[in-house]
Amino acid sequence: MQNSELIYFKDKKVAVIGAGVEGISTADYLASKGAVVSLLDKKIGTEIETKRLDQVKKLRVKYCFGKDYLSSLEDFEIVFRSPGVRRDLPEIINAEKAGTQITSQIKLFFDLCSAPIVGITGTKGKGTTASLIYEILKAAGKKVFLGGNIGKPPLDFLDQVTADSLVVLELSSFQLMDLEKSPHIAVVLMITSEHLDWHKDVDEYTKAKGRIVKYQNENDFVVINKDFPSSLKLGEASRAKKYYVSTKESLERGAYIDKGFIVSVTNGWTTIAKIDEVKIPGEHNLQNIAAAVAVAGILEIPPDIISKTIISFKGLPHRLEFVREVNGVKFYSDSASTTPETAIAAVKAFKNPKIVILGGSSKQSDFGQLGRAISTNNLKAVILIGEEAKRIKEAIGVAKFSGEVIEGLKTMEEIVEKAKDLAKPGDVAILSPACASFDMFKNYLDRGEQFKATVNSLEN
Repeated sequence: MQNSELIYFKDKKVAVIGAGVEGISTADYLASKGAVVSLLDKKIGTEIETKRLDQVKKLRVKYCFGKDYLSSLEDFEIVFRSPGVRRDLPEIINAEKAGTQITSQIKLFFDLCSAPIVGITGTKGKGTTASLIYEILKAAGKKVFLGGNIGKPPLDFLDQVTADSLVVLELSSFQLMDLEKSPHIAVVLMITSEHLDWHKDVDEYTKAKGRIVKYQNENDFVVINKDFPSSLKLGEASRAKKYYVSTKESLERGAYIDKGFIVSVTNGWTTIAKIDEVKIPGEHNLQNIAAAVAVAGILEIPPDIISKTIISFKGLPHRLEFVREVNGVKFYSDSASTTPETAIAAVKAFKNPKIVILGGSSKQSDFGQLGRAISTNNLKAVILIGEEAKRIKEAIGVAKFSGEVIEGLKTMEEIVEKAKDLAKPGDVAILSPACASFDMFKNYLDRGEQFKATVNSLEN
């Protein structure tokens, strides 16, 4: 325990908004430092998962759930917002005007962390890239921690971090939008539009992402996906040393794809691995791998360790995760795909004829580009589900998709059985919804696990 933290938080009256994973972690950490903590959430107790509610009840904190959960924020000295809570809520603004300090777990972690931080952001690929960097550093014998939007909330391991550690954080726009420090190594992956159901517009979303480099200096590093103009523009705004990744062109500094090889140019020119040795499919994953290679190069990890780790890396659950082959048909779960861009990456990842399951609850996405991708990437059929089925159907209609369109299926069993009936040996069936999951499932994990369980129950 750091004495300064104990002194700072002891007996302070603190509110934590949001009883999710990060909120519970924050409340627990602050209580352990002597703060008088109240955990606030707009859901009533019966709407919160039993397991999570049990966690809350075991904490040494007060809690207030329901519609009036923000009614007395001015009574607190410090308020921590969880990532899904907007910074500009009227109650938060009024509390700030009354003298309450507004902060977040990620801001506190950046203030207290004694180790260099590698921060990764982007519309797609954050989790895969962060996990791969973590695995490479672990294989190199580094004392490394993985957290942020993936793995553990960072306050859970803060007390274990020392100056010779490395911390890898996946950072969402929600976490970044009021951050006032940037990581030592920032990674800017593909950036398109996302979370427009939460952000006011694309500009707000992009500005939030931009904070990952905003506070960097000449002693820091930034790795930029050069294949996306918005990523390039954002990364170029950094004052840090710049490294680039690309699957389309050779580079002077960074990592790229050349004639079937992954090439590193961080400490001289080095071939890392053949593309056909990589287990995770898709051009977008080659971009993610290249970003991890560039970071590893900056940290002077030996090329043989980078190579072995990349070749053995199988990816993350529900990110184009291979589930099973049934009668010559390969089934993949890409349930983490909640945007059109991620679904486009999925359909482009395979040359084989495809059946793709699309749809879910709305995030106010534009499906125009997805419609065009469906019409030009060897799709035999699409199975449309959920609230957004109608809008996706309109988009693929405009794009003049000539394959079969299936609608009206209500359960995962019906969906998977239909995909199996439509497919022939050599085909690929992919759950890549391009939408959130909350109309039919608890979350994307529930959706993906139901898909996997159903596929695994099919008879060969």
